Amino acid sequence: MKFYERITLPILHSLEPEIAHNLSIMALKSNLIPGPGPGKLTSDRLTVNILGLNFPNPIGLAAGYDKNAKIIPQLMRIGFGFIEVGAVTPKPQSGNPNPRLFRLNEDLAIINRLGFNNLGMNKINKRLTLYSGAGIVGLNIGANKDSINRSNDYSEVLLHTYKSIDFATINISSPNTKDLRNLQKTSSLRKLLKSLLETRANIPKKIPLFLKVAPDLTKSDIKMITDLVLQFDIDGIITTNTTLERENLRSKYKDELGGLSGRPLFIKSTKILAQFSKETRGQVPLIGVGGISSAEDAYIKIKAGASIVQLYSALIYNGFSLVEKILSELEQIIKDDGYKNVSEAIGIEKEKWL
Repeated sequence: MKFYERITLPILHSLEPEIAHNLSIMALKSNLIPGPGPGKLTSDRLTVNILGLNFPNPIGLAAGYDKNAKIIPQLMRIGFGFIEVGAVTPKPQSGNPNPRLFRLNEDLAIINRLGFNNLGMNKINKRLTLYSGAGIVGLNIGANKDSINRSNDYSEVLLHTYKSIDFATINISSPNTKDLRNLQKTSSLRKLLKSLLETRANIPKKIPLFLKVAPDLTKSDIKMITDLVLQFDIDGIITTNTTLERENLRSKYKDELGGLSGRPLFIKSTKILAQFSKETRGQVPLIGVGGISSAEDAYIKIKAGASIVQLYSALIYNGFSLVEKILSELEQIIKDDGYKNVSEAIGIEKEKWL
């Protein structure tokens, strides 16, 4: 942790979480938070090439921080190999009422029930267009809570934004929009994927599509989702979103409604990742998310089957300099294990998590 973070993080943690979040966005936008520079944290060992995208390193920022694409260049300067903005819906929406964001300090976790609060695809796409070329940017796509046809919402956002993004994440796993996780059921998921593939077939740029799934899945759920992903030629899977489980938590906010992220999610999400790695048999790239706060955590996810990984909650407790620290240590770990590139370690220990 940098000196300035030792001073600023306790101040931010003394504020309401959503106020602190907005202040950190403002600080980044004002260029008050330093970083090594876009594309600087890379090496032959850290580069990853999947789906025609050349990632300078395997550490990405998960969706949920820069919901409205306000600070893409500043986030790239921090050193991320890629970032994901959103979730974005066709129409603007304010999300769920406050309070809706909670720090679980004793558990190094977060509970949120934000509910896809965002400025809508029109305004966000203008920002994406403005920042095009800043680095690899993915867009997390969701449906409006009052939508009468949620499959159409996903296709509408994809059609409106495809020129400005490098990949799209189909978010069917947020627990904070009523009944959204029903889209993970066979008939609903089949309809959604069919609609998205038809939409993508009619645009000139083939955007890689990732399906973001919940950690609260059974093995039969995982097999069903994998079968549909392979059937519809979906490009990748992001494992996982937040969880509804509340096991072994100590913080006073542990029983708040919403999705739990951060350290308690690490084991659960890694098991789901390994299961998807087994079911897909290496045919589909996986992005590992959930509880990563160190280079060792990132490496465990990669060895469990992830091609690249994402983090978010750990930044709240460790600051943005964590990205540089993770990448420096990850490169040394890869070197010590005798690999020329991080991709050589993908899935080598997934059996340990099954």
